[in-house]
Amino acid sequence: MIKSRCIVSIDDVSDSEMNEIFDLTDRMNESLESGKSITTMKGKILATLFYEPSTRTRLSFESAMQRLGGSTLGFSDVKSSSVSKGETLADTVRMAESYSDIIVIRHPLEGSARLASRFTAKPVINAGDGSGQHPTQTLLDLYTMKKEFGKIDGLKIALIGDLKYGRTVHSLLLALSRFKVQVTLVSPPSLRIPQHIISKVKDIIKIEETDVISHVLPEADVFYATRIQKERFTDQNEYQSLIGSYSIDSELVSQMKETAIIMHPLPRVDEINPSVDALPQARYFKQAYYGVPLRMALITLLLGGEN
Repeated sequence: MIKSRCIVSIDDVSDSEMNEIFDLTDRMNESLESGKSITTMKGKILATLFYEPSTRTRLSFESAMQRLGGSTLGFSDVKSSSVSKGETLADTVRMAESYSDIIVIRHPLEGSARLASRFTAKPVINAGDGSGQHPTQTLLDLYTMKKEFGKIDGLKIALIGDLKYGRTVHSLLLALSRFKVQVTLVSPPSLRIPQHIISKVKDIIKIEETDVISHVLPEADVFYATRIQKERFTDQNEYQSLIGSYSIDSELVSQMKETAIIMHPLPRVDEINPSVDALPQARYFKQAYYGVPLRMALITLLLGGEN
């Protein structure tokens, strides 16, 4: 049971808790599709402290809380908050604790969500900390795979793009190590996944690294594409040299298995050509949709509600 806990890393969620979240996500999804009204979080408030831009994560958390009958407050631009006046993270979190029941934070510095959790007794959810982790994205990624294939064990998964700065793939690879999967890491040499991530999983699951996407096209079940993280680069010339490194178009898709799926945490830039959107392998918008019922389930469990 994860009631009143902080979810800063995917390691904060056990296997049994993950299954509990997925089961409740199924029920939340059924409620959404049927139009059933849910009021379990009536009177509860979710605070969103977003120090970095966000569309899907912030809106899906807000939608999730409102669909549960609760309400939201917070900021999506530090310029409109006291952060612009020099307020510390600790003080902002203490303020949010006074006004809300649960806090969601996105911050550009790795480790910020863990630090924030030390200044409040309320549950804190990490919505992305720099190039660190993004645990709720990982949960909905795994949920998407399970919904599409009926299982995760046995899948061959290709993680493609910016694996150095892309926090979604850091969390995802750690989580995939709990399953019997094969993972191929596809990235430019300068954007390979950090060794401290690799060291945690290399003896648990089979991992291969390559910079040639054609190597995985005929075999992979899941193609998880990520954008080059422009905001993480100190040298914009380096960024310009790397954009467009891997762009999935209809020609590449034709070389995939018919049963393969393409995922992306979004937003995309040029990693997936719009011509792919209508193809049966495209799952990234469905993946984003699952963010609402999954976060509904997570909020409910953290605040001790029942469906």
